Amino acid sequence: MSETIAVPEHLDDPAPPARKLRGNLGVAAIVFMVVAAAAPLGVIGGVVPLGLANGNGSGFPATFIISTVILLLFSAGFTAMTPYVEDAGAFFSYVRRALGFPTGMGIAFVAVLSYIALEAGVYGLIGPAGTAVVELFGGPSLPWWLFAAAAFAIITYLGYRNIELSSQVLAVLLTAEIAIVVVLDAVIVAQGGDHGLSTGIVNPGAIFSGSLGIGLLFAIISYVGFEATAIFRDEARDPDRTIPRATYVSLILIGVFYAVTSWALISGWGDQQAVARATESGDTFLGDTARRYIGIVGADIISVLYFTSLFACILAFHNVVSRYVFALSQRDILPASLSYPHPRHGSPHRASLWVSAVVAVSITAAVLFRLDPAGQFYTWFAGTTTVGIVVLLLATTVAVIVFFGRDRRGYSLWRVRVAPALGALGLALSLVLILTNLKDLVGGSSVLAWVILSLLVLAFASGTAVGIRLGDKVIESRTVAGDAAAGDPIDDEAVRS
Repeated sequence: MSETIAVPEHLDDPAPPARKLRGNLGVAAIVFMVVAAAAPLGVIGGVVPLGLANGNGSGFPATFIISTVILLLFSAGFTAMTPYVEDAGAFFSYVRRALGFPTGMGIAFVAVLSYIALEAGVYGLIGPAGTAVVELFGGPSLPWWLFAAAAFAIITYLGYRNIELSSQVLAVLLTAEIAIVVVLDAVIVAQGGDHGLSTGIVNPGAIFSGSLGIGLLFAIISYVGFEATAIFRDEARDPDRTIPRATYVSLILIGVFYAVTSWALISGWGDQQAVARATESGDTFLGDTARRYIGIVGADIISVLYFTSLFACILAFHNVVSRYVFALSQRDILPASLSYPHPRHGSPHRASLWVSAVVAVSITAAVLFRLDPAGQFYTWFAGTTTVGIVVLLLATTVAVIVFFGRDRRGYSLWRVRVAPALGALGLALSLVLILTNLKDLVGGSSVLAWVILSLLVLAFASGTAVGIRLGDKVIESRTVAGDAAAGDPIDDEAVRS
């Protein structure tokens, strides 16, 4: 029997060298970008007070430990599959490899929507943060969009340049924001807190008090971006070793930082008083704590670093989504012109500019419609991202389980079956909690919650439809010789994948 199946280059063959990114990123550089995307200072100043007030109170730090465990279980299978996924498409590449081309394209569209939504939405936080910094030093009250526009211009420039430049900027900003919080943590612990250190983090009564579900929801949100390590595959020094190491280091660093710092902040006021303050004045909770323990200068420094933390977050997500767009254009899902790297910088400069254009339209619309930058613009977009990212994590875990279902490829049963299954269970529970509380996440609007879900479903359906159409072209384009013409069966699903 003789059979030849002609498959278009843009679906199955490796991308030509001219359409691949270049870089020499090590573990530390990728970790800086991933942790910066998580915006640790933004989480401590924004998410932690929400978790204390609406979640499980003094037991909230324990939810960061629970979340870290769930995501480490996810990462066990995710990193095991990394050597078998040779392109830099992150989630959609893993799903495509195991569940087929159409499903992978559906997940790709969900990923692009989710990341662009978060990048755009955070401009709604950085604008007011910039206004606050100027006023802090006696300046005039300026409109939020001026600071958003300035940050946008700088991020667009950095996204156009070589990835190493972005990693260096993020390294400086991230080191500064973590350093000031570590100083605050150390002072609180050294002084023994308000009246002793909190035991809520290890007290089952506190952990299961209030609403553990809401607490877990806010904790999971705080890790968005850690999974982006795989998107830098083409620019990693040794991707099969660098990506897994960066994933684990990022997760553990983020988890320890969140758990210890939230515990220290609670200790700084006492269990009951901390919850009361987070409920009454969550916006100033971190600043008030800093002013109490490290003085007005320390509080001012934190205000400035909160602004730079948001800048680092936007820059990191801009780099991530630009590479998603680049990976899709490599396969001609998006215009092929976006998949040619800059001849000197080796960056996805055209994809980066495309993403910037979409974000610019979003910011402009927010200004024209006079949306509240934080209460509406950020909240609505962050709600979209939260649902989308958990769906992506869950789909990728299923892909890992399917991929290693018949052949463990030398890995232990724990790493490629048991751990991913437990991770999938934890992610499924998290998704249920998020969907149940999505209305509250987006300002109490049921209509808006349904709009967000509809957009994500539409993105997945559109991507899947594109995948099916291109997959059918693959099947139609095959040429069959010999006795294949006599009716030998051909696995169409295998061809599509």
